[in-house]
Amino acid sequence: MNRRKIKHEPPLIAIIRVITGLVFIFSSTVKGFDPIGTAYRVEDYLLVYGWTGLLHYALALSIFLIVVEFLIGIALVFRLKSKLATLGLLLIMVVFTVVTYLDARYNMVPDCGCFGDAVKLTNWQTFYKNIYLIILAVIIFAYRNRIRTKMPQGVQSLILVVVVGLYTWFVVFNYRHLPMLDFRDWKVGNDMKAEGLDQVKTFVKYRNILTGEEQEFLSPDYPWNDSVWMAEWTFVDQRIDDSGRILKHGVILEDAEGNDWTEAVFENPDFQLVVVAYDLEESNPNGLKAVKQVIQDAEALNIPIVLLTSSGEPIIERVLLKHEIEVESLFADDIELKAMIRSNPGLMLMHDGVVLEKWPFRGFPDREKLASYLTP
Repeated sequence: MNRRKIKHEPPLIAIIRVITGLVFIFSSTVKGFDPIGTAYRVEDYLLVYGWTGLLHYALALSIFLIVVEFLIGIALVFRLKSKLATLGLLLIMVVFTVVTYLDARYNMVPDCGCFGDAVKLTNWQTFYKNIYLIILAVIIFAYRNRIRTKMPQGVQSLILVVVVGLYTWFVVFNYRHLPMLDFRDWKVGNDMKAEGLDQVKTFVKYRNILTGEEQEFLSPDYPWNDSVWMAEWTFVDQRIDDSGRILKHGVILEDAEGNDWTEAVFENPDFQLVVVAYDLEESNPNGLKAVKQVIQDAEALNIPIVLLTSSGEPIIERVLLKHEIEVESLFADDIELKAMIRSNPGLMLMHDGVVLEKWPFRGFPDREKLASYLTP
């Protein structure tokens, strides 16, 4: 009686499988640090495709997708439930490839967030990346019957269940607090002051009263102190060249009158507390209660504090009155505010433009904790 020869997994296929699994693990891990950021991307897709009824489930969907992606990566690397894992890999890559092609072709969603904020890719780069991955997925799926392990099926299932439980806890922890690892511009330790201010140039244009000739000068390199020259020339225009200035962020702060407070707040040479609530109507009620206490503590410690929001004046007045909050409010774009801190509301402490610390509303510091930052 002839025994059927068992065909083992070729070494090249094993390498492809492990590399693909590691890509999935990396992708899901960087998104797992920031599930709220992924939820924002999910909301973008739901709006583009008209599935607005699912918007309330955007966070749950994002956590589900992150965990599934991580699970497939772990299963591929360690050969767990290989047939199911390879099928899941193929199906998810088909969906991802179609979606990213539509993104690249029609620019439906500017940033898919495939690698969170850790690695930024254009839509076409994302699509080409998925083309490579779907080719690898097809190869792995074709060899699925050769991907074997001596581990019993029950043990494999148990391991995957444990992985799902632990990784879901990890993702939810990052949601309820702040990302353990922050890849965004406003992470703790970053200096947000603009650079190259000495490179800003002011040009002035003058016209000769008699001839009509116009000349442009780099201020103050023109004969402004020559009374004869000034009597013959009249000021026409002024322009500022700030192309040499390097901005660290895209947030612009304005008050109700349209005055720009960006530099005064973010580049305050002293300590500065910033409450961020991109949408006051959506802000957590308990968080707003915590904001009230933080404002009282800040006043006691003589730390200036402002509220940043994209909500309109009527909403600001109504919400602050309801929660008995008195604080100076400034306006900013909601997308920029969402990027500053993944909490609504959230709190940030700065000093001379440097982000010293950030807190979600569930972990706002008490007065003693705040005071500890004021001493060297």
